[in-house]
Amino acid sequence: MIPSKSKAFPYLAAFTAVMLVVSAVSAWSMYSLNSQEMLWGYRPFWFLLCSWLGIAGLILLAGRGRIQWRRIGLATLSAVLLSLGFPGILPVPWLAFAGFVPLLILEKELKTARENGSKARLFPYLYFALVLWNILTTFWVADSSLAAGLFAILANALLMCIPFLLFQLTNRVIPRLGYAAFAAYWISFEYLHLNWDLTWPWLTLGNFFAQVPATVQWYEFTGVFGGSLWILVMNILLFQAYEERQQTGRWRRNRIMQIGLLGVTPVAVSLVQYFTFQAQGHQQAEVLIVQPNYEPFYEKFTLPEDFQLNGYIDLTRSRLDSTVDYIVYPESAFRSMETDRINDYPTTIRLRKTFAAYPGLSIVTGLDAYHIFGSDEPHTGHTRTHVGADGRTMFYETYNLAAQLTIGQEEVQQYKKSKLVPGPENFPFKRILFFMEPVVEQLGGTAAGLGTQPRRSVFTKDRFRIAPVICYESVFGEYFAGYVRAGAQAAFIVTNDGWWDNTPGHRQHLYFASLRAIETRRPIARSANTGISAFINQRGDIEQSLPYGVDGTLRQSIRLNDGITFYVRWGDLIARIAMFLAALLLLATLVNRYRNSHPTATDN
Repeated sequence: MIPSKSKAFPYLAAFTAVMLVVSAVSAWSMYSLNSQEMLWGYRPFWFLLCSWLGIAGLILLAGRGRIQWRRIGLATLSAVLLSLGFPGILPVPWLAFAGFVPLLILEKELKTARENGSKARLFPYLYFALVLWNILTTFWVADSSLAAGLFAILANALLMCIPFLLFQLTNRVIPRLGYAAFAAYWISFEYLHLNWDLTWPWLTLGNFFAQVPATVQWYEFTGVFGGSLWILVMNILLFQAYEERQQTGRWRRNRIMQIGLLGVTPVAVSLVQYFTFQAQGHQQAEVLIVQPNYEPFYEKFTLPEDFQLNGYIDLTRSRLDSTVDYIVYPESAFRSMETDRINDYPTTIRLRKTFAAYPGLSIVTGLDAYHIFGSDEPHTGHTRTHVGADGRTMFYETYNLAAQLTIGQEEVQQYKKSKLVPGPENFPFKRILFFMEPVVEQLGGTAAGLGTQPRRSVFTKDRFRIAPVICYESVFGEYFAGYVRAGAQAAFIVTNDGWWDNTPGHRQHLYFASLRAIETRRPIARSANTGISAFINQRGDIEQSLPYGVDGTLRQSIRLNDGITFYVRWGDLIARIAMFLAALLLLATLVNRYRNSHPTATDN
């Protein structure tokens, strides 16, 4: 029984007060820890969650009329189902099959209510649910920057509203195509979110299965958008089954069979693929991964580089012998090297000297690097300036770089990270939002951004060809596949996930790498500064890993593969088809809406 307004208000007021108190205590705790140079851990979670619930409570208390507990409950249920199924929390991605059902039920009920004269709107409930989903799954972004975390959560939830509201429009104007439009609009949104300046594809629905790679081996054909389509269709079928149950009082057998077949068949096909899969390729490379565990906020960029280099060398020597082909160090392992003379720096000289007894050994490492423009060299959109003591202005560009040093060879192969993190590495829509540059700088970002390169580079040695994937780039399936199209037989991911403390963020990032292995059938060696470093095979299995927050090494022989999967060849084909269908559906919606509102125009 739904409590009346008068009876519910005391409970709601108490709940709201508790949420706001916990939010305030969490904020004070973060401020206190920050002043002591200590990490926040899960405190941003409690701050963001309780702040959001407290704000929602205040809005309900200030509102007029009866509180719609059912609508609030449906919105909350969607957020909880979508959150519990996401990697890094519980290995139950199948909860996502019902994650949108409560919102679809809410949309249908509000549609009926509007037809009966109600002025209720979907947006407040929808936005509440999507913000809650973002908080529960990606709160850890706030560990690196509270302002950036707030923006990411609130802005991403707002963007997620767009495909749902477009579906609502199409469903009202062309009901027979409404739910097909829902799938097309959502996948189109996910694809666009991969390919613009404000990219944040972390919550792409196909990522839900990253923690259980054995169930999505068919990603080698479809990529993650096959998983997105699967989840969306299952939600639509479950919603339709619920609606039929409401109308007839019983479950339709055919509908239940449809749901069962669609739920079970892809998993069965995947398990057959998984257990019959044979690792491809004949060449093998012996790889040594180093995890130094230098905490990024208060150690990594403050400890002397000589001290850190000693740590790298000691860890490397503990497992190194003449059979090792590659050593992999993490992202930004070493700092401030000019790209044209990397061999001249003391760090590089010492590495070459220390491992001189191993000719042909290659070290793949992350670097913070820069390039100084010559007087006749054209500048880029990422050019920075520095005025020296003599008053002369230097123009330069900075990079998040991966480099390969091979003992006995002078050449240093380089790759500039080109899928950049919005804010810290790239100022989104810089030409339009130029007036926001001071704000971006204050929030820890960079208005100039980092330099990039137009195409992926592949590091070569003898017959080996390796993809140097830097951090955030491992989230982008089609981008990752570009390394394979360029000839890569395996991938080395260099990353630094310590910015998020020991929260689900680094685990989610690791699991996503399993999907890249399946899509491309390439083995992956992953070196993460604070962890989790790992070896991932061509089936997406994590074969070895180092726990978060320890230093250590991993060593393994990986099988290099020259084969090309369907996904590597065709990329995000499902998403492109969805984009085409979404454009047609939106056009049809607008045309029909115009005709419905201007009947005389069609009569003439």
